[in-house]
Amino acid sequence: MKKTLVVFVFALFTIVVNSQTIYSKAYGNPSDKPLIFLHGGPGYNCVNFEATTAQQLADNGFYVIVYDRRGEGRSKDLNTKFTFEETFEDLNAVYQKYGISKSSLIGHSFGGIVATLFAEKYPDKIQSIILVGAPISLQETFKTIISTSKDIYKSKNDSINLNYISIIEKMDTSSIQYSSNSFMHAMQNGFYYPKEPTIEALNIYKKFKTDSLLIKYSSKMTYEAPKGFWQNEKYTTLDLKDNLKQIVKNGTPVFGLYGKDDGLFSESQVKTIVNLVGKTNLIYLNNCSHNLFIDQQTKFINALKKWIE
Repeated sequence: MKKTLVVFVFALFTIVVNSQTIYSKAYGNPSDKPLIFLHGGPGYNCVNFEATTAQQLADNGFYVIVYDRRGEGRSKDLNTKFTFEETFEDLNAVYQKYGISKSSLIGHSFGGIVATLFAEKYPDKIQSIILVGAPISLQETFKTIISTSKDIYKSKNDSINLNYISIIEKMDTSSIQYSSNSFMHAMQNGFYYPKEPTIEALNIYKKFKTDSLLIKYSSKMTYEAPKGFWQNEKYTTLDLKDNLKQIVKNGTPVFGLYGKDDGLFSESQVKTIVNLVGKTNLIYLNNCSHNLFIDQQTKFINALKKWIE
């Protein structure tokens, strides 16, 4: 029996846009199906995906590109505008640098907002978009966080946090203070972590204590980014339902992966997304929260292998 040797490589490229250096890295064979990962935030980076999942996807026949948005993570720039126009300019530069004319976009959390808006503006550059724990309406997500947190505090007779929730409920729901406080309670109540993680997930999470990249960057935030995107784009008030309808109407496949333990989404929100993208195009995973590519990595990879042609 003839044996075939398959060699997977990774490449680190410097992307320069208007004198600004954008951190990026590619995994796998450039002749394989391209995937570009768009990280969450605003203010985060691609490290969680890069250090846990990028190579695994490359091993399964994808050419995987990760990068940190301008002004976030390792793409430092004191003059970042934090606008979607600037973000699209940098993503187009990623396409150009890696010689890609068309790609699937994996949009994790806020990255799903970027993927949706980019796909609507540049349909010819999109093979498909995969929404991974991505909000369609952040206002609905905030309501879910506050409602669920309130129920938790009531069950514990936690008067202090119930008072905090009461204060948040009186805030301007479009304000950055409202969104920041909502996400703080989501973090406090474990909404980003599965209730019963799988053995596979537990083994991956162990890397966060040993992998130098994860230790250095996994919890690192760029706090100018959420403020900047809020000031310039009012991102906390975006509702992407009509945008997704238009993308699907344009013939671009849209897929979704969401976790049943992800406290940022109610079942009703997930059903809304199902109605937009199609029942067969969304997977709602057990024992899985916000970082689906860690919490259910094998199922995450298998879904992409099934969907992306």
